[in-house]
Amino acid sequence: MNTSNLTRMILVLALTASGSALAADTAASDSDKIEQYREMISDGNPADFDEMRGEELWKKAAGPKQASLEKCDLGKGPGVVKGAYAALPRYFKDTKMVQDLESRLLTCMTTLQGIPEEEITAKPFASDKKASDISSLASYVVGQSKGIKMAVSTRHPKEKEAFEIGRRIFNYRAGPYDFACSTCHATSDVRIRMQDLPNFHVKEDAQAAYTSWPAYRVSQGLTRSFQWRLNDCFRQQRFPEPKFASEVTVALTMYLAVSANGAEYVGPGLKR
Repeated sequence: MNTSNLTRMILVLALTASGSALAADTAASDSDKIEQYREMISDGNPADFDEMRGEELWKKAAGPKQASLEKCDLGKGPGVVKGAYAALPRYFKDTKMVQDLESRLLTCMTTLQGIPEEEITAKPFASDKKASDISSLASYVVGQSKGIKMAVSTRHPKEKEAFEIGRRIFNYRAGPYDFACSTCHATSDVRIRMQDLPNFHVKEDAQAAYTSWPAYRVSQGLTRSFQWRLNDCFRQQRFPEPKFASEVTVALTMYLAVSANGAEYVGPGLKR
């Protein structure tokens, strides 16, 4: 090999190495910037605005029956929101079902206010920088459990059943990529691009992940509900999109919520 070719090879290797280092530095730098941004606005999470909107909706007379949701029973008694989210999902006698927060809100909106279910579920997630009513209501309710320890019961047979179904769904592999929830969330120290992936088989990971949702997504400029988080996970697995507040999503939520028992709820959180 002549001197000219050797020089070219050295230059190519040097540029490749520097490019890889730069990419790694850039990723680390971007991750640091996101953490700095989180710290900067941690005392003024934009999700606070969604909480306030949710409180207004909770107290406002609406729907064909012109009623507020102040008689909605989330498990602690009619109108009680303090600590309600920390004990959800749970079995409700009136519906004879295990319900999470959003499916329970759906029940209250249809029965107390007379709003048709199809109207509520037509656009249940925030989009185009615009919040949905049920998402804002969820943000308000979860905020009332801040600082309260998660204590989701599995005493009722239906609650045990939902937990077990949720556990199976979490580990169920299917779809064109043969993915399961556990594909991404059953191994420690892994990430997708800049996103660290919690391992739900590790108690501390499960607690930290679950108790920080719903959350404001900086990259989207929207507060995202937990039902949205699950819906997006199904999408990324290339599964069919689940029906909003379906038994599948409620069961999966039950499994994940029980995994977080004992941890203080700290949401709404702040995500990249």
